[in-house]
Amino acid sequence: MRVLLAILSFAMAAMPVEAGTRIKDIVSVKGVRANQLVGYGLVIGLNGTGDSLRNSPFTEQSIQSMLDRMGVNLNSARPRSKNVAGVIVTAELPPFSGKGSRIDVTVSSLGDATSLGGGTLIMTPLSGADNEIYAVAQGPIAVTGFAAQGRAESVTQGVPTAGRVANGALVEREVPGPLSESDKMEIVLRNPDFGTAISIVDAINKYAKERFGQRVAREKDLNSVELRRPEGIGPARFIAEIGDLVVQADAPARVVIDERTGTIVIGRDVQVSTVAVTHGNLTVRVSETAQVSQPEPFSDGETVVVPETAVGVNQEEGSIAIVKGANLQVLVNGLNQMGLKPNGIIAILQAIKSAGALQAELVVQ
Repeated sequence: MRVLLAILSFAMAAMPVEAGTRIKDIVSVKGVRANQLVGYGLVIGLNGTGDSLRNSPFTEQSIQSMLDRMGVNLNSARPRSKNVAGVIVTAELPPFSGKGSRIDVTVSSLGDATSLGGGTLIMTPLSGADNEIYAVAQGPIAVTGFAAQGRAESVTQGVPTAGRVANGALVEREVPGPLSESDKMEIVLRNPDFGTAISIVDAINKYAKERFGQRVAREKDLNSVELRRPEGIGPARFIAEIGDLVVQADAPARVVIDERTGTIVIGRDVQVSTVAVTHGNLTVRVSETAQVSQPEPFSDGETVVVPETAVGVNQEEGSIAIVKGANLQVLVNGLNQMGLKPNGIIAILQAIKSAGALQAELVVQ
């Protein structure tokens, strides 16, 4: 953890203040978005690692329906194949995807199959939220995980019941709503902030005054900026030109803590008022053992088990230190000098926030 904080300190100290970010990296065009697709299908060709049809009746029904469509009548016979698995297929349809373009799909087992390795996804329609079919997926599945087992031991690495089919889906229907030809457009900030929105407006208007002789941007709120497209330039070219402009993105002072992994991320503008901090750990260990008590020879006593409890208390020394962070580097140096573990730093940051000395938003995940 001390190494991580030191790296953060060095990186922030070495980064120039004038470093900027392209507008297209921090905004998106309103209405230009991807769409989620989902479908149900079958994976065939598994080497005995598919669904057990007794525990997965939906797979059995799917096999019968598929064979019926292909003209194969089972005459009420119930298949017992272990080479087939029912799966859910998901994909993301990028904006402006035309008919015939290909997209990747993710395949996940729905039943009790142990592995999808070596299987092939058969033709699966993928539908959107409006229940319309936008793509059809088919192809061999690439699985990175594997599972092997014997009578007394089993080994599993990764997730063998999920995989991907690269370029496995063909787009059959285009999503309506191409880039609007209207002279009014709107861009949306990925991290809403009033300061960032104003910086974007100023940078676009400065460029537009030189390029078109007019102001074209106006801040709407902390989340969006309205644009008025000048005459004589298409929407795609207009978005491309303003997307390359560089602005100074602002962000609120924030400390993010993940208590499960001990990860701490401290923003550049986090400040700490002068506080005195002491931290020490108290460890109480209770151990239970059993002692056997034997009666004396030729007596009428009984052998009994007597519990024996040992309690130990260990309290580490706690040193008091003054922490004052005028900037990220000073704060990191102060926490490093205290020689704390991640749990200790998390506890101190939470206590400093409770004392009102942490001038930042504290986010605990």
